[in-house]
Amino acid sequence: MSESNITSAAIIGTGSFGTAVAKLLTPQLDRIVLIGRDAETAAAINRDHKNPHYLSNIPLGENVQASCQLEDALVHPLVIFAVPTSATRSTAIRLAAAGLPTTTVLLSCAKGIEKDTGDRMSQLLREVFSDNPIAVLSGPNHAEELATGMATCAVIGSEDHDLAVRLQDLFTLPHFRSYTSDDLAGIEFGGAVKNVYAIAAGMAHGLGLGDNAVAALVTRALAEMTRLGIALGGRIETFSGLSGVGDLIVTCFSEHSRNHRVGIALGGGKTLEEAVAALGMVAEGVPNTLSIHEAARRVGVRTPIIDSVYSVLYEGKPVEQAMKELLTRNPRPEHS
Repeated sequence: MSESNITSAAIIGTGSFGTAVAKLLTPQLDRIVLIGRDAETAAAINRDHKNPHYLSNIPLGENVQASCQLEDALVHPLVIFAVPTSATRSTAIRLAAAGLPTTTVLLSCAKGIEKDTGDRMSQLLREVFSDNPIAVLSGPNHAEELATGMATCAVIGSEDHDLAVRLQDLFTLPHFRSYTSDDLAGIEFGGAVKNVYAIAAGMAHGLGLGDNAVAALVTRALAEMTRLGIALGGRIETFSGLSGVGDLIVTCFSEHSRNHRVGIALGGGKTLEEAVAALGMVAEGVPNTLSIHEAARRVGVRTPIIDSVYSVLYEGKPVEQAMKELLTRNPRPEHS
């Protein structure tokens, strides 16, 4: 058992990441409740100790239960948000209305920024919960590997150092190493924008452009991510860390990456609707492209890769044309 004084948790979201976190924390906590919207899914988890829809081959511990009642989160000292970014605000508002105690720790695992407002998830949570302790978790953490105990690392971000250390203790296992940071802006923007670059890398793979081209694209994506992230309040060193280059690499190359798979489908000639339908799950990079493109325009940062993905997803530009335009842009110094 972890030495942290957090002994139980509610995880909101019964998708693949929520399920993986429940599996990860099973040896660390006395009780875990997975909260979703579907009563049949909750009943199946409680009966079979497996999620029938996500990571269905992963057994969950006896201390993991499921519910479709958000009020069941109120008795736990830690609430983990593992819902898509588009659902975070509405979920938070409902949880606040249910009477969540101000002492409850809120941990966001969502990777994205809110459309129209441009809010990061920690900012959104702070708007709704003015007094609660808030933290974020990010890094190269694909659910499929997390759930099977494969080695990985993450960064826990919070402005409250003591809270970050408490969560670090909770999220420290033989196969899971966590670090702390107080740069929430850098952590959250890195985690959000890498989804867009994963679509770009997937498109390049789908077109058959080769490893050299994809490596160059990802390298330039890191430069672009850092440039935009600093303009939006992050620190340069964060983008060379786990939530920056670490998450960027895994998302742009892993077979588990939903965004990469969407990009491959687009590069192979599918429409966006066909690519998303074939995936059958949420690919955060699709809505993130809208919100991040908007954020880049607000601060006036040059983002050619984001612009290219945006042109394909939302302006109907052919993938081949978008990739060609990226490669034939005017030459410039590398570090500018």
